[in-house]
Amino acid sequence: MSKKTLEQIVVMKNKATGSRYYTRKNPKNTTDKLELKKFDPRTRKVETFVEVKAKLK
Repeated sequence: MSKKTLEQIVVMKNKATGSRYYTRKNPKNTTDKLELKKFDPRTRKVETFVEVKAKLK
């Protein structure tokens, strides 16, 4: 039997441009909201992306 995974799919969003990234996180190890620097294709620069609530079906 396989173990149940704890990973969640997380939406990372740049508030200035609205660009999004999807990633995974383990909520047991990372309880705070993620804040990562990623490439933003709209501004063509590295910007800060913050975790927002996922509206996945």
